[in-house]
Amino acid sequence: MDNPHLTNLEPYWMPFTANRQFKKAPRMLVAAKGVYYVSADGRQVLDGTAGMWCVNAGHGNQRIVEAVRNQVLELDYGPAFQIGHPKAFDLADRVVDLTSGKLGHVFFTNSGSESVDTALKIALAYHRVTGQAARTRLIGRERSYHGVGFGGTAVGGIGANRRSFGPLLAGVDHLPHTYQRENQAFSRGQPEWGAHLADELERIVGLHGAETISAVIVEPVAGSTGVLPPPKGYLQGHPLAAAAALATIQVYQDEALFQRAAGLASYWEDSVHSLKGLPHVVDARNLGLMAGIELEPRDEKPSERVFEAFIRCFEKGALVRAAGETIAVSPPLIMEKSQIDDLFSIIADVLKVLA
Repeated sequence: MDNPHLTNLEPYWMPFTANRQFKKAPRMLVAAKGVYYVSADGRQVLDGTAGMWCVNAGHGNQRIVEAVRNQVLELDYGPAFQIGHPKAFDLADRVVDLTSGKLGHVFFTNSGSESVDTALKIALAYHRVTGQAARTRLIGRERSYHGVGFGGTAVGGIGANRRSFGPLLAGVDHLPHTYQRENQAFSRGQPEWGAHLADELERIVGLHGAETISAVIVEPVAGSTGVLPPPKGYLQGHPLAAAAALATIQVYQDEALFQRAAGLASYWEDSVHSLKGLPHVVDARNLGLMAGIELEPRDEKPSERVFEAFIRCFEKGALVRAAGETIAVSPPLIMEKSQIDDLFSIIADVLKVLA
């Protein structure tokens, strides 16, 4: 790839990436607008992952860009310790309002990883100040991802993420994950089978003693391990996603992005399940505008087939995610039906020729 502005790839150590392999044949994105990226070689790449589950209003939304630009000119940074600025309080109030009062307070952090570690610390501190300092045990779930901090890694349920870091936090146990292909394959929306798996929490509480449990943390939909929607009845009154800034919240409301996503959900679902019967597809699952297409792994080469599918989709102009044995997709909420067609057409074409 010719790029006069790119002379040395070595200094940047990329996360969750086979660095040597990537740097031999880098895949570079240089611009983005709407639901498309632009690659370094000038191709448009349909964003099938909303950045990384987070660019739901689309890339380069003018109102958000202007809000950020104006704020930089007015006040680029304000300390959070013992001093404040009005927009932080305004944003917290808007987030509480979005949840219809189910959240009483908001604590802002810089990342999902920091959010998880902070939530665990808040739980531990809460029990200590209420006279229940013995409540120190944290319960996570298998096949879960909760970030890269020590706390999030400890309660996370991805073995490969835990092996290199020693004992991590003491007193952590894990619920079983909720995915069983024999009973859930090709579910549309939340699977009918599996609500009983929530009863495992009672077993774990009984094993350790309720008086020792500080917090239980689960992803409503496990994303990084293959898009695993919860079975019906497993989780109830799901938490709402909070926007990252006031301008984003306003865009979501004014452009009715949540309603738009709901209106596209059935079309998306049909597109996902149209892949059933194609080579290597052993399951397809969806919830809202999220989907996981699970492929049969190659003998003794786990994740290789999915990674090759990711590469081929990128070459054909669509960005998906390789998550274990699963192609994961979750596009910006501004995606049109024609672009959904393009996305799944590319995935289908790749599957038809994939060895």
